[in-house]
Amino acid sequence: MISSVTRLKIPMAARNADARLQAFQAQRPALVALAYRMLGDVGRAEDMAQEAWVRWQAVTDEVDSPRAYLLTTVTRLCLNELDSARSRREESRSDRLPEPVDVGELRAAEPGLELWDEVSMAFLVVLQRLTPAERAIFLLHDAFDFEHREIAELVGRSEPACRKLLERARRGVRDGRRMLAASSDEHQRLLRAFVAAATAGDTAGLVALLAEDAVLMSDGGPEGRTVAGLRNLPKPLHGAARVAQFVAKATSRGAPLFEFEERELNGRPAVVFYRDGAPAAALLLGIAGGKIARVFFHADLARLGRLGATAGPR
Repeated sequence: MISSVTRLKIPMAARNADARLQAFQAQRPALVALAYRMLGDVGRAEDMAQEAWVRWQAVTDEVDSPRAYLLTTVTRLCLNELDSARSRREESRSDRLPEPVDVGELRAAEPGLELWDEVSMAFLVVLQRLTPAERAIFLLHDAFDFEHREIAELVGRSEPACRKLLERARRGVRDGRRMLAASSDEHQRLLRAFVAAATAGDTAGLVALLAEDAVLMSDGGPEGRTVAGLRNLPKPLHGAARVAQFVAKATSRGAPLFEFEERELNGRPAVVFYRDGAPAAALLLGIAGGKIARVFFHADLARLGRLGATAGPR
Protein backbone atom coordinates (compact mmCIF):
# COMPACT_ATOMS: atom_id res chain seq x y z
CA MET A 1 0.00 0.00 0.00
CA ILE A 2 1.29 3.47 -0.84
CA SER A 3 1.29 6.12 1.84
CA SER A 4 -0.65 9.31 1.25
CA VAL A 5 1.20 12.14 -0.42
CA THR A 6 1.34 15.48 1.39
CA ARG A 7 -1.15 17.78 -0.27
CA LEU A 8 0.47 20.94 -1.65
CA LYS A 9 -1.13 23.95 -3.26
CA ILE A 10 0.23 24.16 -6.80
CA PRO A 11 -0.82 27.21 -8.83
CA MET A 12 -1.17 25.83 -12.34
CA ALA A 13 -0.58 29.21 -13.97
CA ALA A 14 2.90 29.29 -12.44
CA ARG A 15 3.76 25.72 -13.33
CA ASN A 16 5.99 25.41 -16.38
CA ALA A 17 5.62 22.64 -18.90
CA ASP A 18 8.63 20.67 -17.65
CA ALA A 19 7.42 20.69 -14.05
CA ARG A 20 3.93 19.63 -15.12
CA LEU A 21 5.33 16.78 -17.19
CA GLN A 22 7.56 15.72 -14.28
CA ALA A 23 4.56 15.62 -11.94
CA PHE A 24 2.62 13.45 -14.39
CA GLN A 25 5.52 11.07 -15.07
CA ALA A 26 5.97 10.53 -11.33
CA GLN A 27 2.38 9.26 -11.13
CA ARG A 28 2.09 7.49 -14.49
CA PRO A 29 3.09 4.01 -13.20
CA ALA A 30 0.35 4.20 -10.55
CA LEU A 31 -2.17 5.41 -13.14
CA VAL A 32 -1.45 2.52 -15.51
CA ALA A 33 -1.50 -0.01 -12.65
CA LEU A 34 -4.86 1.30 -11.40
CA ALA A 35 -6.41 1.33 -14.88
CA TYR A 36 -5.10 -2.17 -15.68
CA ARG A 37 -6.74 -3.54 -12.54
CA MET A 38 -9.96 -1.72 -13.40
CA LEU A 39 -10.06 -2.75 -17.08
CA GLY A 40 -7.91 -5.89 -17.37
CA ASP A 41 -6.26 -4.53 -20.53
CA VAL A 42 -2.85 -2.85 -20.68
CA GLY A 43 -3.48 -0.97 -23.93
CA ARG A 44 -6.70 0.54 -22.63
CA ALA A 45 -4.99 1.30 -19.31
CA GLU A 46 -2.29 3.23 -21.13
CA ASP A 47 -4.99 5.10 -23.05
CA MET A 48 -6.60 6.12 -19.76
CA ALA A 49 -3.25 7.43 -18.49
CA GLN A 50 -2.71 9.36 -21.71
CA GLU A 51 -6.15 10.94 -21.50
CA ALA A 52 -5.42 11.91 -17.89
CA TRP A 53 -2.27 13.65 -19.17
CA VAL A 54 -4.33 15.61 -21.69
CA ARG A 55 -6.71 16.73 -18.96
CA TRP A 56 -3.85 17.52 -16.58
CA GLN A 57 -2.35 19.87 -19.16
CA ALA A 58 -5.64 21.72 -19.49
CA VAL A 59 -6.14 22.39 -15.76
CA THR A 60 -5.79 26.04 -14.79
CA ASP A 61 -7.08 26.04 -11.20
CA GLU A 62 -5.09 25.20 -8.11
CA VAL A 63 -4.70 21.48 -7.40
CA ASP A 64 -4.12 20.17 -3.87
CA SER A 65 -2.23 17.09 -5.02
CA PRO A 66 -1.25 15.97 -8.54
CA ARG A 67 -1.43 12.36 -7.36
CA ALA A 68 -4.98 12.64 -6.06
CA TYR A 69 -6.13 14.61 -9.10
CA LEU A 70 -4.63 12.15 -11.61
CA LEU A 71 -5.81 9.00 -9.82
CA THR A 72 -9.29 10.48 -9.56
CA THR A 73 -9.26 11.38 -13.25
CA VAL A 74 -8.18 7.88 -14.29
CA THR A 75 -10.82 6.29 -12.08
CA ARG A 76 -13.55 8.41 -13.66
CA LEU A 77 -12.26 7.56 -17.13
CA CYS A 78 -12.25 3.85 -16.31
CA LEU A 79 -15.78 3.99 -14.89
CA ASN A 80 -16.95 5.71 -18.08
CA GLU A 81 -15.16 3.10 -20.16
CA LEU A 82 -16.74 0.25 -18.20
CA ASP A 83 -20.14 1.82 -18.80
CA SER A 84 -19.64 1.74 -22.58
CA ALA A 85 -21.55 -0.79 -24.67
CA ARG A 86 -18.31 -2.52 -25.71
CA SER A 87 -17.11 -2.99 -22.15
CA ARG A 88 -20.50 -4.23 -20.96
CA ARG A 89 -20.45 -6.86 -23.71
CA GLU A 90 -16.92 -7.95 -22.79
CA GLU A 91 -17.57 -8.05 -19.06
CA SER A 92 -20.72 -10.11 -19.57
CA ARG A 93 -18.69 -12.94 -21.12
CA SER A 94 -18.19 -15.72 -18.59
CA ASP A 95 -15.01 -16.83 -20.38
CA ARG A 96 -13.31 -13.40 -20.45
CA LEU A 97 -9.90 -13.17 -18.79
CA PRO A 98 -7.76 -10.09 -18.11
CA GLU A 99 -4.84 -9.60 -20.49
CA PRO A 100 -1.72 -11.48 -19.31
CA VAL A 101 1.32 -9.25 -18.81
CA ASP A 102 5.04 -9.67 -18.26
CA VAL A 103 5.42 -7.64 -15.07
CA GLY A 104 9.21 -7.67 -15.33
CA GLU A 105 9.12 -5.96 -18.71
CA LEU A 106 6.58 -3.43 -17.48
CA ARG A 107 8.75 -2.61 -14.48
CA ALA A 108 11.73 -2.09 -16.79
CA ALA A 109 9.68 0.27 -18.95
CA GLU A 110 8.10 2.03 -15.95
CA PRO A 111 10.70 2.37 -13.14
CA GLY A 112 9.11 2.31 -9.72
CA LEU A 113 6.12 0.25 -10.81
CA GLU A 114 5.77 -1.33 -7.37
CA LEU A 115 2.00 -1.39 -7.67
CA TRP A 116 2.23 -4.44 -9.94
CA ASP A 117 2.98 -6.71 -6.99
CA GLU A 118 -0.64 -7.84 -6.60
CA VAL A 119 -1.78 -8.59 -10.16
CA SER A 120 -1.91 -12.38 -10.22
CA MET A 121 -4.43 -13.67 -12.73
CA ALA A 122 -6.51 -15.27 -9.98
CA PHE A 123 -6.78 -11.95 -8.15
CA LEU A 124 -7.62 -10.00 -11.32
CA VAL A 125 -10.35 -12.45 -12.30
CA VAL A 126 -11.96 -11.94 -8.90
CA LEU A 127 -11.67 -8.15 -9.28
CA GLN A 128 -13.36 -8.48 -12.67
CA ARG A 129 -16.35 -10.12 -10.98
CA LEU A 130 -16.95 -7.00 -8.87
CA THR A 131 -19.15 -4.22 -10.14
CA PRO A 132 -17.23 -1.22 -11.53
CA ALA A 133 -18.13 0.85 -8.43
CA GLU A 134 -16.99 -1.92 -6.06
CA ARG A 135 -13.76 -2.27 -8.02
CA ALA A 136 -13.06 1.46 -7.87
CA ILE A 137 -13.87 1.77 -4.16
CA PHE A 138 -11.78 -1.27 -3.23
CA LEU A 139 -8.72 -0.16 -5.22
CA LEU A 140 -8.84 3.49 -4.21
CA HIS A 141 -9.28 2.68 -0.52
CA ASP A 142 -7.10 -0.39 -0.03
CA ALA A 143 -4.35 0.24 -2.60
CA PHE A 144 -4.20 4.03 -2.87
CA ASP A 145 -5.19 5.23 0.62
CA PHE A 146 -8.12 7.38 -0.47
CA GLU A 147 -10.53 8.38 2.30
CA HIS A 148 -14.20 7.43 2.15
CA ARG A 149 -15.12 11.11 1.77
CA GLU A 150 -13.00 11.40 -1.39
CA ILE A 151 -14.28 8.12 -2.79
CA ALA A 152 -17.91 8.99 -2.12
CA GLU A 153 -17.58 12.21 -4.08
CA LEU A 154 -15.88 10.39 -6.94
CA VAL A 155 -18.40 7.55 -7.35
CA GLY A 156 -21.48 9.59 -6.48
CA ARG A 157 -22.45 7.55 -3.41
CA SER A 158 -22.81 8.40 0.28
CA GLU A 159 -19.98 7.55 2.65
CA PRO A 160 -22.03 4.80 4.40
CA ALA A 161 -22.87 3.30 1.00
CA CYS A 162 -19.18 3.31 0.04
CA ARG A 163 -18.27 1.55 3.27
CA LYS A 164 -20.84 -1.17 2.56
CA LEU A 165 -19.58 -1.58 -1.01
CA LEU A 166 -16.02 -1.83 0.29
CA GLU A 167 -17.03 -4.59 2.71
CA ARG A 168 -18.76 -6.45 -0.11
CA ALA A 169 -15.74 -6.04 -2.38
CA ARG A 170 -13.37 -7.33 0.29
CA ARG A 171 -15.53 -10.42 0.72
CA GLY A 172 -15.50 -10.87 -3.05
CA VAL A 173 -11.71 -10.77 -3.38
CA ARG A 174 -11.02 -13.06 -0.43
CA ASP A 175 -10.71 -16.18 -2.60
CA GLY A 176 -8.42 -14.40 -5.04
CA ARG A 177 -6.16 -13.22 -2.24
CA ARG A 178 -5.79 -16.70 -0.76
CA MET A 179 -4.20 -17.67 -4.09
CA LEU A 180 -1.46 -15.10 -3.49
CA ALA A 181 -0.02 -17.08 -0.58
CA ALA A 182 1.76 -19.80 -2.60
CA SER A 183 5.50 -19.26 -2.98
CA SER A 184 7.04 -18.89 -6.41
CA ASP A 185 8.81 -22.25 -5.94
CA GLU A 186 5.57 -24.05 -5.11
CA HIS A 187 3.82 -22.36 -8.02
CA GLN A 188 6.59 -23.37 -10.41
CA ARG A 189 6.64 -26.96 -9.14
CA LEU A 190 2.91 -27.39 -9.65
CA LEU A 191 3.01 -25.69 -13.05
CA ARG A 192 5.74 -28.02 -14.31
CA ALA A 193 3.96 -31.08 -12.90
CA PHE A 194 0.72 -29.94 -14.57
CA VAL A 195 2.39 -29.46 -17.97
CA ALA A 196 4.16 -32.83 -17.69
CA ALA A 197 0.94 -34.67 -16.79
CA ALA A 198 -1.01 -32.90 -19.55
CA THR A 199 1.65 -33.68 -22.16
CA ALA A 200 1.70 -37.33 -21.09
CA GLY A 201 -2.10 -37.55 -21.19
CA ASP A 202 -2.03 -38.57 -17.53
CA THR A 203 -5.58 -37.79 -16.43
CA ALA A 204 -5.11 -39.36 -13.00
CA GLY A 205 -1.97 -37.32 -12.47
CA LEU A 206 -3.83 -34.14 -13.37
CA VAL A 207 -6.65 -34.95 -10.96
CA ALA A 208 -4.09 -35.44 -8.18
CA LEU A 209 -2.69 -31.96 -8.82
CA LEU A 210 -6.06 -30.22 -8.95
CA ALA A 211 -8.25 -29.08 -6.09
CA GLU A 212 -11.55 -30.95 -5.99
CA ASP A 213 -13.43 -27.77 -6.89
CA ALA A 214 -10.91 -26.61 -9.50
CA VAL A 215 -12.12 -24.30 -12.26
CA LEU A 216 -10.78 -23.93 -15.79
CA MET A 217 -11.37 -20.75 -17.80
CA SER A 218 -10.46 -20.59 -21.49
CA ASP A 219 -10.62 -17.23 -23.29
CA GLY A 220 -10.63 -17.42 -27.08
CA GLY A 221 -11.76 -13.83 -27.58
CA PRO A 222 -15.22 -12.44 -28.40
CA GLU A 223 -15.64 -14.72 -31.42
CA GLY A 224 -14.06 -17.79 -29.82
CA ARG A 225 -11.16 -19.77 -31.23
CA THR A 226 -10.71 -23.28 -32.59
CA VAL A 227 -7.32 -25.06 -32.51
CA ALA A 228 -6.77 -28.56 -33.87
CA GLY A 229 -10.53 -28.99 -34.19
CA LEU A 230 -11.14 -28.14 -30.54
CA ARG A 231 -12.94 -24.90 -29.66
CA ASN A 232 -12.29 -22.96 -26.48
CA LEU A 233 -14.84 -23.41 -23.73
CA PRO A 234 -17.68 -20.84 -23.81
CA LYS A 235 -17.97 -20.90 -20.02
CA PRO A 236 -15.86 -22.05 -17.04
CA LEU A 237 -15.47 -25.78 -16.45
CA HIS A 238 -15.85 -26.96 -12.84
CA GLY A 239 -14.49 -30.00 -11.01
CA ALA A 240 -11.10 -31.71 -10.98
CA ALA A 241 -12.17 -34.74 -13.05
CA ARG A 242 -13.82 -32.68 -15.80
CA VAL A 243 -10.93 -30.22 -15.95
CA ALA A 244 -8.38 -33.04 -16.15
CA GLN A 245 -10.24 -34.80 -18.97
CA PHE A 246 -10.53 -31.61 -20.99
CA VAL A 247 -6.88 -30.64 -20.47
CA ALA A 248 -5.63 -34.10 -21.46
CA LYS A 249 -7.78 -34.10 -24.61
CA ALA A 250 -6.85 -30.55 -25.61
CA THR A 251 -3.14 -31.17 -25.03
CA SER A 252 -3.09 -34.37 -27.11
CA ARG A 253 -4.49 -32.42 -30.07
CA GLY A 254 -2.72 -29.11 -29.66
CA ALA A 255 0.73 -29.90 -28.24
CA PRO A 256 2.28 -31.05 -31.54
CA LEU A 257 1.46 -27.65 -33.09
CA PHE A 258 3.30 -25.48 -30.58
CA GLU A 259 6.59 -24.72 -28.92
CA PHE A 260 6.40 -23.50 -25.36
CA GLU A 261 8.44 -21.54 -22.87
CA GLU A 262 8.17 -21.01 -19.16
CA ARG A 263 7.72 -17.31 -18.40
CA GLU A 264 6.67 -15.15 -15.49
CA LEU A 265 3.31 -13.53 -16.19
CA ASN A 266 1.34 -11.40 -13.76
CA GLY A 267 4.05 -12.02 -11.19
CA ARG A 268 3.69 -15.82 -11.26
CA PRO A 269 5.33 -18.70 -13.19
CA ALA A 270 3.38 -19.40 -16.40
CA VAL A 271 3.75 -21.03 -19.81
CA VAL A 272 3.49 -19.29 -23.18
CA PHE A 273 2.79 -21.37 -26.30
CA TYR A 274 4.22 -20.21 -29.62
CA ARG A 275 3.46 -20.97 -33.24
CA ASP A 276 5.92 -19.81 -35.89
CA GLY A 277 7.67 -17.78 -33.20
CA ALA A 278 4.59 -15.75 -32.24
CA PRO A 279 2.59 -16.16 -29.00
CA ALA A 280 -0.47 -18.34 -29.60
CA ALA A 281 -1.67 -19.03 -26.05
CA ALA A 282 -0.73 -18.66 -22.40
CA LEU A 283 -1.31 -20.88 -19.38
CA LEU A 284 -1.53 -19.41 -15.87
CA LEU A 285 -2.55 -21.09 -12.61
CA GLY A 286 -4.08 -20.15 -9.29
CA ILE A 287 -2.62 -22.12 -6.37
CA ALA A 288 -4.24 -22.57 -2.97
CA GLY A 289 -3.60 -25.09 -0.21
CA GLY A 290 -0.92 -26.90 -2.22
CA LYS A 291 -3.32 -27.64 -5.09
CA ILE A 292 -4.16 -26.06 -8.43
CA ALA A 293 -7.44 -24.25 -7.81
CA ARG A 294 -7.69 -22.30 -11.08
CA VAL A 295 -6.47 -22.96 -14.62
CA PHE A 296 -6.45 -19.93 -16.92
CA PHE A 297 -5.89 -20.53 -20.63
CA HIS A 298 -5.54 -17.45 -22.83
CA ALA A 299 -6.07 -17.99 -26.54
CA ASP A 300 -7.22 -14.53 -27.66
CA LEU A 301 -4.54 -13.60 -30.20
CA ALA A 302 -5.52 -9.93 -30.09
CA ARG A 303 -4.41 -9.76 -26.44
CA LEU A 304 -1.24 -11.86 -26.56
CA GLY A 305 0.96 -9.67 -28.76
CA ARG A 306 2.66 -7.93 -25.84
CA LEU A 307 4.19 -11.24 -24.76
CA GLY A 308 6.67 -11.01 -27.64
CA ALA A 309 8.37 -13.62 -29.78
CA THR A 310 9.80 -16.87 -28.46
CA ALA A 311 13.34 -16.78 -27.07
CA GLY A 312 14.19 -19.99 -28.89
CA PRO A 313 13.36 -23.72 -29.17
CA ARG A 314 12.30 -25.47 -26.01
